[in-house]
Amino acid sequence: MRAHLARVDAVIVQAVIAGALSFAHLHDIAEAAGQGGWKAWAYPVSVDLLLVAAWRRMRAQQRAGQPAGGARLWFLVALAASLGANVATAGLLDLDHVPASLRVVVAGWPAVAFFGGTLLAHGPHTSETSSTSVAPDPDAERPSVPPVVDEPRRDALPASPPETVPEVVTVPAPAPVAALPPALVDRVRALAEEHQATTGHPADPDAVRVRLGLPPSMTPAVAAHL
Repeated sequence: MRAHLARVDAVIVQAVIAGALSFAHLHDIAEAAGQGGWKAWAYPVSVDLLLVAAWRRMRAQQRAGQPAGGARLWFLVALAASLGANVATAGLLDLDHVPASLRVVVAGWPAVAFFGGTLLAHGPHTSETSSTSVAPDPDAERPSVPPVVDEPRRDALPASPPETVPEVVTVPAPAPVAALPPALVDRVRALAEEHQATTGHPADPDAVRVRLGLPPSMTPAVAAHL
């Protein structure tokens, strides 16, 4: 705990010393550029406030995942003004004979600082600010439940008679009759006429088939030519 407090105290002391030196250098540059009296003291306040405001704005936009290009630009402008005053008072500039360009820069600084401060103060708010300012409505996200409609029970409905399906009876197709050669057809007819003349009765297809020496499967073919 003591080490943490010592480290914090050292940082605060260092920040106070650096701020005081930068403040004095900006005052000397403004006074050398013709801005005397209270105006010379207002210049370092303006530069330091713009530097702090741009830094805080840049950090807030970075935490919110938003682009921080504008805040970074104004931070660099204020840093360049502070660093330029520190370097100019290190003996590189004759404060008794300040160039006209520096007088123009110092005289135009209030307008630049006012413009940058206005943009930083009235820029778009980050998402963190908007999320904390507006509380979500829990009822708005709750989905609406449709009313429940009682459906009739299936066992309460009258049973419909079962549908009767007509039975389909398949009739086997007749077997194709084997064709007999023309000579064999003439022989079948001759035997049938001979049997008819001898017995007075029509010839039996099986008897004709046996006399011709044909297999049993040829009986329908023989009967077809009788």
